[in-house]
Amino acid sequence: MNVANLLQRAGRAFPDQTAVAVGHRPAYCYRELAQRVASIAHTFRETLGLERGERVALAMRNCPQYVELMFAGWHAGLTVVPINAKLHQREFAYILDHAGAKVCFVTSDLVKVIGSLQSTLTQPMLVICVDDVEYNAMAAGPVDPIAEQAADDVAWLFYTSGTTGRPKGAMLTHRNLLAMTTSYFADVDQIAAGDCIVHAAPMSHGSGAYILPHVAAAAAQVIPESGGFDVQELFDLMRTNPGMSMFAAPTMVRRLVDGPAAAAADTRNLKTIVYGGGPMYLEDCKRAMQVLGNKLVQIYGQGESPMTITALSKARHADVGHPRYEQRLASVGIAHTVVEVKVADEMDRTLAPGTLGEVLVRGDAVMKGYWRDEQATAVTLRGGWLHTGDVGSMDEDGFLTLKDRSKDLIISGGSNIYPREVEEVLLRHPAVAEVAVVGKSHPDWGEEAIAFVVLRSGLVATVEDLDALCLDHIARFKRPKAYRFVDSLPKNNYGKVLKTALREQLSAQE
Repeated sequence: MNVANLLQRAGRAFPDQTAVAVGHRPAYCYRELAQRVASIAHTFRETLGLERGERVALAMRNCPQYVELMFAGWHAGLTVVPINAKLHQREFAYILDHAGAKVCFVTSDLVKVIGSLQSTLTQPMLVICVDDVEYNAMAAGPVDPIAEQAADDVAWLFYTSGTTGRPKGAMLTHRNLLAMTTSYFADVDQIAAGDCIVHAAPMSHGSGAYILPHVAAAAAQVIPESGGFDVQELFDLMRTNPGMSMFAAPTMVRRLVDGPAAAAADTRNLKTIVYGGGPMYLEDCKRAMQVLGNKLVQIYGQGESPMTITALSKARHADVGHPRYEQRLASVGIAHTVVEVKVADEMDRTLAPGTLGEVLVRGDAVMKGYWRDEQATAVTLRGGWLHTGDVGSMDEDGFLTLKDRSKDLIISGGSNIYPREVEEVLLRHPAVAEVAVVGKSHPDWGEEAIAFVVLRSGLVATVEDLDALCLDHIARFKRPKAYRFVDSLPKNNYGKVLKTALREQLSAQE
């Protein structure tokens, strides 16, 4: 089944429902969106001469055209390559060349950047700006039927963020995307026609993945006028958009509830905030629930199993009477319906509840493999399981608690230190806004823990304060050996803290 059928179904059953809006202004209804997609697909095939399976790249800021180009690519039997609009020129060049993109659609802000790369690519690539008049002509011509696609045909080529080494292209099939869509309704949230999702996070990443379940339910895709995350704008959209959902990184949730606008905000129309992409610390989660109410759902996923490994539902967030409530709130929930999840040792043997090991996943949401990288595919998918590289433990009820990426583990004097455990403790201090703990080489102990700390404006925390807090809550050997007070933490374009950069900074100072 081709995922483009989700849009055609919505266009027939809910033709007059708003499909895409910019801020408070509707752009297309579902009838119009379905027609535009079928016309663009005709242009892909007949005018641009694209053949089934060829790659179409999207290097664009959030905009209405993102939605229609994704579905037009699938409608025509092509593979869509979403690329974060904030990448460096060299990163754009690598992804476009590695993917072998035949066409790259851009917004006006990226015309020069992407256009200048054409001479460096190993094969010709057409660049089309979606803000030009010529683009609209693509959506106004004859229409084509949906291409017949096998379940294992590649629909989406998702490049990992590449915080270490070159990004790899996860091949996500129609089966994968349909499993993700189904699992949203089963494990994350219900959606009704007339609800909406506001894309405050990049549509090239998690927010864009959630276009699919919202199209399946004939809900509206709302692109903020700013094109991204603005706290005041989001609260303004809440006032006029019933059934509003959004995907957010934990850092975005924290900014939303800590801003001055939160106290007076009307959040009655806010239905759901799905958060993921990094750790949501326990104290931050409690604060968000106090401000917003029972609106939070946590998901844990990777590009290799998009948005679909585990989920912690609203009901679990609100189950304050459970004897292990805080333990569950600090977890990432239970396995999605469409996958199996286990914690395993280095031989892939399932470990007993409470034992730390690597998180492994298998099921219909797990990628086909890495594009043009058989070796990495064989290693990552060995034994039929996706090896996530994440370290965690599962309790007897199936709740998964993550510790860290295996590369973030600190081994000091033969003992394991999991940075997240230390970070959770330090965030209990009211003056600490953000913290990241990383390992620094040590001649005697192998490594020692160093904490990078961002303080809240106007508040103070001393080394002695933080040391005392750690000694009250965790073993002495886990206590950071030094604290670095900084104005901000380095993050990638998706809001993840770049611990690699912090380790490099420490290494350069040795």
